[in-house]
Parts: sequence; C-alpha cells; structure tokens
Amino acid sequence: MNTLKLINEGSYKLKQSNIISHQLDSEILLSKVLNKTRENLLINLEQNIDRKNVKKFEKLIRRRSLNEPIAYILKKKEFWSRNFEINNNTLIPRPETELMVEKLVYIYKQKKINILDIGTGSGCILISLLSELKQSYCIGIDISKKALKIAIKNSKKNNQKNNIKFLNRSLSNFYHKKFDLIVSNPPYIRTRDIKNLDRSIKYYEPKIALDGGNDGLDVIKKVIYKSKEILKVNGLLALEIGNGQLRKVSTLLLKNLYRIEHNIRDYKNNTRCLIAKYIR
Repeated sequence: MNTLKLINEGSYKLKQSNIISHQLDSEILLSKVLNKTRENLLINLEQNIDRKNVKKFEKLIRRRSLNEPIAYILKKKEFWSRNFEINNNTLIPRPETELMVEKLVYIYKQKKINILDIGTGSGCILISLLSELKQSYCIGIDISKKALKIAIKNSKKNNQKNNIKFLNRSLSNFYHKKFDLIVSNPPYIRTRDIKNLDRSIKYYEPKIALDGGNDGLDVIKKVIYKSKEILKVNGLLALEIGNGQLRKVSTLLLKNLYRIEHNIRDYKNNTRCLIAKYIR
C-alpha cells in the first residue's frame, strides 16, 4: 500500500469518528510511524509502506479514533517553540498559557528573579520562562511524582537543569525564601462539570489537574492564600483561571491585598490569566 492510500484510509476512519482534523492527524501519525517529517511524507506519496508499518499506523489511528489527544499519542507537544515530552500524567500545554509566558517575559526582561511554579506538570511554564530570563532561578512543585519525572526530563532536554529545581511537595507543606514571581495553572473545573468536558479531556488528561472542587476555586483559593506567605512585597502572582471565573477570582485577590495589574485574554477574548501584585 502506498503513502497516499494509507493516509486517505486513516483520514476516512478518523472522519467516521468525528475527528475534525482527520486529514492532518492521519498525516502526522504516519509521519511518526515512518520517523519522517510531514513535509517529507507529502512529497513521497507513491512510496510503498511495508506491512509492519501499516499495522503500527492502524493501531495509532484506532487510538486517535477513540479521541485520545494526538499529543499523548506522539508523547510530545510544542510550547514556546520547543518540544516538551508529555504523557497522561501531565496536562497538554495550551497556546493560551503561552500568552501568560509572553507577558511575564516582557515584564521581567533582563531581570534576575526567583520564580515558583505551583503545580508545574510538564514544567513547560518554568522552562520557557527560564529560557528567556536566563539569570533567574526557578522552583517547580507538584504533588504528582509521575508528572515531576516528565518535568525533570524536559529541563534536561532543554538544558535548563542548573537553574531549576523540582520538588514533590504540596502547597500547604511548602516553605521557602520569598519569591519575586509565583505562577500557577491550577485545576479550575467544577467537579460536576468534568463529565461535560470533551472526551479528549475528561478521559485522557489527569483529573487531579482538572478538578477544582465544587465551585472550581478550591485550589485557586489555596494558591492565593499561600502566596501571601511566600511572595515578596510587590511580587507578582500570575494565575490561570477558567472561563467565567474573572469576577470571583478578582474579588478574592482584592480581599487578600493583591492589586490586579494585567488581565490576559485568550484567542476568544475570554480572560484566562490574571497577574496581580501583592501590596500588603
């Protein structure tokens, strides 16, 4: 069977499973099987594929047809122009989070700061920040040992292991010197809403990184309260929030002596990140 026919068969099967990006995904998955770039694949459409690789491809297509995210199948996701290793113990990095990183890099450009990432997951936020703020020092904490293993791999892969430290620790048990910046992408989905999420999220991404409790604010509240103890005066808290949580989170921040400095909107014009200064 040649490349074109195999791509089309994979695309058809994915389309039958209502995968919107069926054609692109089929091409990407065959590229993975053949260990080629997608561009190289598409200029050799008449190449015959041996039976062994056809079987591998069909297996990946079955996984994708069940709505498994392609990032988990590939075990990587691009973020801040770098490839990060991921698996289903870590959230898939989102483009919206890059908007937060971009703003923080602009604020702290050419400065030397201490950064804490609460719930670091794959480490993509810290590693991306450190790639730009080269004189800074970062600590990432997470309660998942499996997620931290991925974060450590990513720090080594991106040559950032010297200025970054990862700790398997909960927020309530974390005590350290004061930080200039605290970042967090905490769980913020209401428990009862998880069942309504897209299949690719609710069945594959780690629930511990999604479930924000009854009102979606359980972990957000903890981050806000704890950050007061470990942020320097005039230090910044950069907090990702869910769609529709702006008013409640803003009120929490103001009540806890933070002043909101920046409101970052996503590509649909929804507020997805607040950057607040601790003014005490």
